Amino acid sequence: MIRTASVITGSILVASALALTACGGDAASEAAASKAPAVIEIGRENVVEVTSTQITVGPLVSGELKAEREATVRAEIAGAILQVYPQEGQVVRAGALLARIEGRPLNDAFASAQSTLRSVEQNAEWAQKEATRIESLVKGGALAERDAEVARNAATQAKAAVDDARSRVASARKSLDDLIVKAPIGGIVSKRHVNTGDVVSPGGELYTIIDPSSMRLEASVPSEQIAAVRIGASVSFQVRGYPQERFEGRIERVSPTADASTRQVPIFVTIPNTQRRLVAGLFAEGRLEQASKTALVVPQIAVNENSGAPWVLRVQDGKAQKVNVTIGLRDEQTERVEIAKGVVAGDLLLVGAAQGMTPDTPLKVRAQTSSSN
Repeated sequence: MIRTASVITGSILVASALALTACGGDAASEAAASKAPAVIEIGRENVVEVTSTQITVGPLVSGELKAEREATVRAEIAGAILQVYPQEGQVVRAGALLARIEGRPLNDAFASAQSTLRSVEQNAEWAQKEATRIESLVKGGALAERDAEVARNAATQAKAAVDDARSRVASARKSLDDLIVKAPIGGIVSKRHVNTGDVVSPGGELYTIIDPSSMRLEASVPSEQIAAVRIGASVSFQVRGYPQERFEGRIERVSPTADASTRQVPIFVTIPNTQRRLVAGLFAEGRLEQASKTALVVPQIAVNENSGAPWVLRVQDGKAQKVNVTIGLRDEQTERVEIAKGVVAGDLLLVGAAQGMTPDTPLKVRAQTSSSN
């Protein structure tokens, strides 16, 4: 009996020890779990991916598109418009008929000039014959030398009258030609300033014709960035009406004078327009391509530069890892920067509120889910 009691007592002690051990193990596990940092879950909107893409930097430019070749056709003489031909938007060739101006008085003046020319030509012919006859008589001794001199002067004056009459005929003919208005260049009629029946004066505008095959961007560059401007440099720009497209041109001329009020320097960019998609008068915005390359590019908000040396928070091995980086090109227009050193393509960087996370904090990027209707 005493032996049996001893065995029972020993079993109870062993059981108690095991129970205490089990309880102690659970407490240790709970304590360890309470000390482990919690995993923070963030959305895709709080991360950006490092990508290899094109980045371009250079001064911003803005201005108006104009036709490289433009002609304003003006009236050379006064008169009423008898007829106008092409309408706005129509294509015309160089020398095409644009308008006719009434010119009855000019016809009369031309006829009068021709009549006067015929008369003075006859007088000149007679005076020359008379001078020749008198020269013969002087040589024969029938007349004095003075008579020959008078005859020669008369012939000279008659010839001068012929030259003057011919000039008047040519001027009258030119005025008649001006009654027919023709296109000085080939292109498109951008503006017709007159209609049939209008009375015009010399210098009055009749038509405006532009050649749309080549356009010109008249833009401006801030004076503090003029060092980046050079003849032949490429300019990339967008225009209203084609928001998703970019066009290219090259600087042809640079103004030697900055604007007194804005301190902007005018530049003139030639733009091929063979497809004739660009239209004069549109507003354009773009940049002069000072430098361009394919590199690792991220939004500027992904890089922290408040403490001097730039750094980023990279998602790696389930943690937020602080990485020092080297900045290359900086595109202020699109707010993107090149990271020349510190990351590789495909890395995920924290942005926004997530960028304030303490380095080495465990985190998980929530998978992007597609919404269903």
